[in-house]
Amino acid sequence: MSFRRGVVRQSKFRHVFAQAWKAEHCLDDVRVSRVTWDGPLCAANPTFIAVVIEAGGGGTFLVLPLAKSGRVDQNTPTVCGHAAPVLDVQWCPHDDNVIASASEDCTVKIWQIPDGGLTSPMSEAVVTLEGHSKRVGILAWHPSALNILLTAGCDNVLCVWDVGTGEMVYQLNDAHPDLIYSVSWNREGSVLCTTCKDKALRVIDPRRGTVLKVREKAHEGTRPMRAVFLADGKILTTGFSRMSERQLALWDTKDLSEPVVTQEMDTSNGVLLPFYDPDTNMVYLCGKGDCTIRYYEVTDESPYVHFLSLYSSKEPQRGAGFLSKRGVDVNKCEIARFYKLHERKVEPISMTVPRKSDLFQGDLYPDTAGLEPALLAEDWIAGQDAPPILVSLSGGYTAPPSKCSTLRGRPKLLSQTNTSPTSTTAPPNPVAVEMESEGLGHGQGRGDVDGGIERVKKEEDQLSDILTEIRALRALALAQGHRIDVLERQLARIEDGEV
Repeated sequence: MSFRRGVVRQSKFRHVFAQAWKAEHCLDDVRVSRVTWDGPLCAANPTFIAVVIEAGGGGTFLVLPLAKSGRVDQNTPTVCGHAAPVLDVQWCPHDDNVIASASEDCTVKIWQIPDGGLTSPMSEAVVTLEGHSKRVGILAWHPSALNILLTAGCDNVLCVWDVGTGEMVYQLNDAHPDLIYSVSWNREGSVLCTTCKDKALRVIDPRRGTVLKVREKAHEGTRPMRAVFLADGKILTTGFSRMSERQLALWDTKDLSEPVVTQEMDTSNGVLLPFYDPDTNMVYLCGKGDCTIRYYEVTDESPYVHFLSLYSSKEPQRGAGFLSKRGVDVNKCEIARFYKLHERKVEPISMTVPRKSDLFQGDLYPDTAGLEPALLAEDWIAGQDAPPILVSLSGGYTAPPSKCSTLRGRPKLLSQTNTSPTSTTAPPNPVAVEMESEGLGHGQGRGDVDGGIERVKKEEDQLSDILTEIRALRALALAQGHRIDVLERQLARIEDGEV
């Protein structure tokens, strides 16, 4: 008698297991926001965790060192500069101290968090971006270009900003007829995909301002959809069927007429938020109001999206933060970490591959995106594309000194500063002048030298401001020139009867 064994798919991630951290390692007494918005409400990087919290008035979010645990005192300083509730927060992928926040007050603000965290409430943003006419609920940093940020508002408008100068460099007013549910850049940041209340999945070139591909009714249900670009250029979407079953679907951008695969899951009504890890090609689906996190591996083999396992707990999640790969513990074979939001608690959940060896597992940790940007903002605006610059996680990740100026080191536009070319120095103090004239000032000669150095420094800062503005305007003019060329060609085809 002979027995045939079933063929089991080989994958190093088949046995990934999820484990919540012990209670003493959680953050307690965190009043997570009750805002009715289907966003994660949390963001984490290797240095800090940010959580949108309840506020008596205006919009507030909490920023704590990632290593912080235990009870969070009610007097802990917060970021509190918005006039209405905060809907989304996202850390800059190229500077772990810079975070963007979007709010119901129709603005987006960029904040510089000091090393070590906040010691006092922060109400003054480094940059405020104003261009939306309704509340702003979606943020997406460019994966490889420094200081490029995409925002989407309830005015159905997409805006692309250079936060280093505070300028809006592109605006897409007519790409979406209804509320935008999600946006996601592709790996190089050349195009993005969006989902909308009209049930359509779109692929958009933001620099040309054109919709490249549209798939009507990507999911036929009326509940919100989400979409995320995968590393190979495919798109994974989550949504609902006509019978209100939750679905996921995989799409090839070369042909959106039919999905590569569609899978039904259950009949829960929570919106599924997809979190994608391009290094392992795994997707984690976290439903708001669910008590579970599902995770899948995407491959080139049928059925293409392979269910791995399910993390289940007793408490539903209000949101979740996904830690960037640079922050995971490679010594424990941790490949991903979530920060699950409860009503008054933040609970870390580790995704781990069981291995017996204590050595670095190179097959689990291919090189991952580091802090160094591949492009400057003006390079991307001028039409260049590049994938993220990768770094090794062997031995754990340590951030190298930056080779280029980030938001922290880049001066703002002259129009955003309080100084003007005609008032680069403060007026002299009459009391000090009188003391010096009477010989009462101590270190008079040294004071003159210090004053001269200070004036030179201010002049250099002024010159740096002007040069930065010139570079930004030159890049903007070049980009708009490209756009004019495209529109003129379209107009010529229409006049020639080709369209």
